[in-house]
Amino acid sequence: MRTIYPTHILPGYMGRGLRIDLATRTSEIVPLDEEISAKYLGGRGFGLFLIKARIKIDPFDPDMPLVFSTGPLNNTGVYAAGRGSVVSRSPLTGTIFDACFGGTFAHHLKRAGFDYLYIHGKSAGPIVVKIENNNVTFLPGDDLWGKMTSETHDTLKQDGATAVIGPAGENRVLFANIAIDGRYFAGRGGLGAIMGDKKLKGIVVTGNKRPCRADPKRIEAANKDILRLFKASPILYGPFGIRRFGTPTLVDVINVRRMMPTGNFRETYFQDAHKFSGIELEKLEKKGLDGCHACPIRCKKIIKGGSEQMREEVPAPEYETVSHFGALNRNNDLFSIVRSNDLCNQLGMDTISTASTLACFAEINSVNLSGEAIRAMIQEIAYRNEEGRMLASGAARYAESRGMGEAAMTVKSLELPAYDPRGAYGMALAYGTSGRGGCHLRAYPIGTEILRKPVPTDRFSFAGKARLIKIAEDVNAVADSLVACKFGLLGASLEEYASALSGVTGIEISTQDLLRIGERISLAERYLNSLNGFSRKDDYLPERFYRDEGSSRADVNVPPIPEKAYDKVLDRYYRARGCDSKGIPLMSKLEALGISVA
Repeated sequence: MRTIYPTHILPGYMGRGLRIDLATRTSEIVPLDEEISAKYLGGRGFGLFLIKARIKIDPFDPDMPLVFSTGPLNNTGVYAAGRGSVVSRSPLTGTIFDACFGGTFAHHLKRAGFDYLYIHGKSAGPIVVKIENNNVTFLPGDDLWGKMTSETHDTLKQDGATAVIGPAGENRVLFANIAIDGRYFAGRGGLGAIMGDKKLKGIVVTGNKRPCRADPKRIEAANKDILRLFKASPILYGPFGIRRFGTPTLVDVINVRRMMPTGNFRETYFQDAHKFSGIELEKLEKKGLDGCHACPIRCKKIIKGGSEQMREEVPAPEYETVSHFGALNRNNDLFSIVRSNDLCNQLGMDTISTASTLACFAEINSVNLSGEAIRAMIQEIAYRNEEGRMLASGAARYAESRGMGEAAMTVKSLELPAYDPRGAYGMALAYGTSGRGGCHLRAYPIGTEILRKPVPTDRFSFAGKARLIKIAEDVNAVADSLVACKFGLLGASLEEYASALSGVTGIEISTQDLLRIGERISLAERYLNSLNGFSRKDDYLPERFYRDEGSSRADVNVPPIPEKAYDKVLDRYYRARGCDSKGIPLMSKLEALGISVA
């Protein structure tokens, strides 16, 4: 291993990155460029900076990097800041893509002494990378190839935190995910397929280092503020909050607001939604709280299984999953939803894209899929058998292959999550402008439009939404780069996290400083996507949302989105973001934010 040691390490950082070439099975420790930490913080920002030179090559090119990165708050004791990020170019969408994940992988990567892990090249055969402090070992992965994610994790976990793929990643399913510690998932976008293409079955990492902290007392004070605000938030700690029910607590409110995607987004209300609500899921859950490293919210739930059809304990499905395997596929069987979620997790496959692709299939073929049929098709997709061969490429490609592209509920080929945009116009704009495709995590206007926090807005109006979405995108870019939990921002704010970061680094950092970094990351991602041909034409929703198909009951379903109004709000968004009328970043704005175009 070649090692280059940094001359200066900013508190909060380890000052080093680890580069691994799978083709030659070599590794190199490199210094962390101070410009990266100053301009891009960590996490998603690091990944963006590190892959920009490769952004135009094919996602399955051996030279396409896969970057696992930590943030400056990892391993410092700051609450709800134990997450990590993995970044590459998505084989599903073609966009630059990051997936944020929980568990302990980022924590242990930093304990091994690294701010990021940069993987490129392609192994000649299945391989496992083991990292222990400065030591990197390349182990044969032949015996693990074909194994489920839980079995692979169980084999490797004694050596540290794990990031592994299942059969879906091995077979390059375009929405394969990466399993972290066997229970958390870097989902969406198909980054697990990139691991599979590189023949990288898994990574295991551990270490015994800690970053320096400039002002522990200030960190402690910031933590007190963060925790107090968490506990004051009814969304987080309330009797029906995320801490008690997890994200499925949203089922009832989203359905009552007539914005639960039903029957592949043909309707917006599902009369049996209460059968898979957070209240019903709680009856199946193991008692006790669980969650990501260093997070007091503890929103993760465990389902008690123990039957022949399900493992003894499995992660409970999130809101998106229960909604999509439920209402989107007109399925009211809670147990089948739980089993479908576990099967996707075991095979290493994103649940949102899987369920949405199956709903697209059901519409095109005029069938209703039972819970048993859904699980059978999940298997077909993961192994690319029968119908699964084409479905493994996602809803957009499948629908196009059948001559019915309008049946794919996607933006930039990424399947839409479980908030019908006809019921929340800010969400509609957020789906369209999201740099990675149809995603609710780039901006989350559900907070103001549906949960009414911190300030309520009219959900059926685009007034003020352009600036709201732009700012929300910048805030979430910061959260993904620190790397902090977005749920935490439903209670605390960037102000508390700016104070915590100042305590970690010893440099006074304001909320406005963080927002400028978030703006830089958001605009840089849009610029990199533009290099691959993305523009205004890709910022629209499927036509279904702009028209009345005539089959909806006005007393149950919300009306279509006015397309002319959407056009106008796009113009306002581009002006706020610093883009021309086609959605391409202006050179003057790129230069003002210090974004290199070389």
